[in-house]
Amino acid sequence: MNLSRLLGARAAAGKPVAVALIGTGKFGTMFLAQARRTAGMHVAAVIDLAPERAHAALTATGHTPGARSVAAALAAGPGAVHVSDDADATIAADGIEVVVDATGNPAAGIRHALACFRHGRHVVMVNVEADALAGPLLAERAREAGVVYSLAWGDQPALICEMVDWARTAGFEVVAAGKGTKYLPGFHHVTPDEVWQHYGLTPEQAKAGGMNAQMFNSFLDGTKSAIEMTAVANATGLVPAPDGLSFPACGVHDLAHVMRPREIGGHLHHVGQVEVISSEERDGRHVAGDLRWGVYVVFRAETEYVARCFAEYGLITDKTGRYSALWKPYHLIGLELGISVASAALRGEPTGAADGFRADAVATAKRDLKPGETLDGEGGWTVYGRLMPAADSLRMGGLPIGLAHGVKLQNAVPMDRPVTWSDIEVGALSEAAAFRREMERRFAPATARAAA
Repeated sequence: MNLSRLLGARAAAGKPVAVALIGTGKFGTMFLAQARRTAGMHVAAVIDLAPERAHAALTATGHTPGARSVAAALAAGPGAVHVSDDADATIAADGIEVVVDATGNPAAGIRHALACFRHGRHVVMVNVEADALAGPLLAERAREAGVVYSLAWGDQPALICEMVDWARTAGFEVVAAGKGTKYLPGFHHVTPDEVWQHYGLTPEQAKAGGMNAQMFNSFLDGTKSAIEMTAVANATGLVPAPDGLSFPACGVHDLAHVMRPREIGGHLHHVGQVEVISSEERDGRHVAGDLRWGVYVVFRAETEYVARCFAEYGLITDKTGRYSALWKPYHLIGLELGISVASAALRGEPTGAADGFRADAVATAKRDLKPGETLDGEGGWTVYGRLMPAADSLRMGGLPIGLAHGVKLQNAVPMDRPVTWSDIEVGALSEAAAFRREMERRFAPATARAAA
């Protein structure tokens, strides 16, 4: 409630929050557009492997690229930006307080976060792929370093975490929480060659818009939903159903009826579940009041008195009057990201961060895969991400989707079967893979106890 006031105080003192942004794709550019208009915040450095892309994003959003160093940008004041392709040197530069990783590359996200911890920088991890891969251990390392590691406001996981926190702080039991998306049977097996027909675009229109087929396919084939719900589960204590996401068709006014336990006529496997709802009925009809772009939380009245209050104040409930829901119809991506930056720098609080290993996004075969084939990762031709309880993933040795790129199979994997560590050729582990394996060892005992 006071973040804008705290930012105003920093502006008045001439000491705006100094931010370094890594990655100037759509999310990063949207953040730049609003950061320039936020008193008390200064994006002093932008890092991108393609500096010309960073210059274009900065110019389009009213910044002035060209500062010779971070120090020069800070001396010149808000709007002045140092552009670099050297993340390590920029993270280490004096004066940087918060680093935003918006790369979308899980290995890069882990590397950047660890550098931030060494240099005492807060991290806002837009890169939810990195969080799904190793968020619990990253958050633990941040606490040890005395800095904040945070999910990114504007992206759906942080918004869901905020709604869960609201419900619990108000004394409600959280029955379910999640987001909406477009889902139909068969989407798990869609490849980038087929993706644009599902968005109502031609390949030529997509190319003209600069759209990446593999990235957009990850939204469609369920991978992004699995990744995001992994982040939510690990940050909130909610857990997936044993079979992962089932994408029930549901509009906002039916949330309280559909997203309640099966034993009383709902869809849920258990109370306290993450789930993604579909904006499409299974026969292709559009759901009335869909939540394709938004997030939700379902909560329960524990007493007759509270249920009566629900009725008195017009809450939409199920027929028992005990279950109700709140939702946000939209998420504003990078336009809202400044809330996470300000919260980390001024309150020392994350807007969502993992505190346990409860869920995992596991690479799963899109078709029958043969020995010798190379996996192509999120949104590609070979695998999709499936949400699983972490205990099940550990038990079977599931390969996380964040590591399923550029690795070769040594075993055949039939369609819809999760890929395991034993299915791939493992040579010298990359930094990201080694960090993930360390996380599995570190959290395996607690994960097993929680599942028992």
